[in-house]
Amino acid sequence: MPFDPMLGEAVEAMRGRLAAAPLSSDPVQRARQIDGYTRPSLEDLERDGAFAVTERHVPGPAGAADILLVVCIPAAAGRNVPGLFYVHGGGMISGNSRSGLPEMLDLAAEVGAAVISVEYRLAPEHPHPAPVEDCYAGLRWVAANVEELGLDPARLIVAGASAGGGLAAALALLARDRGGPALAGQLLNCPMLDARNDTPSAHQMAGVDMWDRAANEIGWSALLGSDRMDADPYASPSMATDLSGLPPAFIDVGSAETFRDEDVAYATAIWRAGGRAELHVWPGGFHGFDTAVPDSPLARQARAARVDWLRRVLDG
Repeated sequence: MPFDPMLGEAVEAMRGRLAAAPLSSDPVQRARQIDGYTRPSLEDLERDGAFAVTERHVPGPAGAADILLVVCIPAAAGRNVPGLFYVHGGGMISGNSRSGLPEMLDLAAEVGAAVISVEYRLAPEHPHPAPVEDCYAGLRWVAANVEELGLDPARLIVAGASAGGGLAAALALLARDRGGPALAGQLLNCPMLDARNDTPSAHQMAGVDMWDRAANEIGWSALLGSDRMDADPYASPSMATDLSGLPPAFIDVGSAETFRDEDVAYATAIWRAGGRAELHVWPGGFHGFDTAVPDSPLARQARAARVDWLRRVLDG
């Protein structure tokens, strides 16, 4: 699949920068090095006073340590604001609670929402179910403390990109199956959903996409080991056989990326189960194009579509 012309140039430039960087030969450590190049400060996240930003350590899953939440509340929004519970990306092997958070704050600022970003344990040191259980513990804490945080309990949305999108989808399944918390929606940006890593787009974009089939194999193997054909749907939501009773979903993905076909299939499965899903396949988009080339027309369209969906869901 061809890249959008403006995006294709960016792919080559990014590959050149990575080739010139002194990166580890270990794929997990290399992914963590790349992710660690940018880490916004709390002052950066405050946006000149637009958000009140704090870090909170809250109880983790039973038998595990506390987890870190970065809590970003609109300074001028008053009470009962919407809440976006954000799960960072990183292929299950890298990232932290500030990864991708500036872009999520951009969306939140458009709709007057708070953002709560969770720091979950990473594979391979902490395989499934550690990451998703950390996220679920954080989500439950937020739902139990909406009054303190000033959030509207009826307008809580889970959101994430890439691996974070997959974990956000898993949170929607867990919340349904465990009786809460109630969710108003799930915002899934190019979500990593299918541990089998065997779709046509995964093969088609092997060696081409910025997160290709080989990288995907590393991430899923770190999380689940070598036998993934019967993966737990809370790790690999594409394995779920029942997608009924879920909150409205927004799913978007590039046409020229590894996750295209699994994301289209997930939206289709939600429709077949009688649910609500809005699907966008951005022509010529590679994995993460909207953050890599934020000023491109395609990235602007993608962001506008997410904002439009958020407004419709939050306005109810």
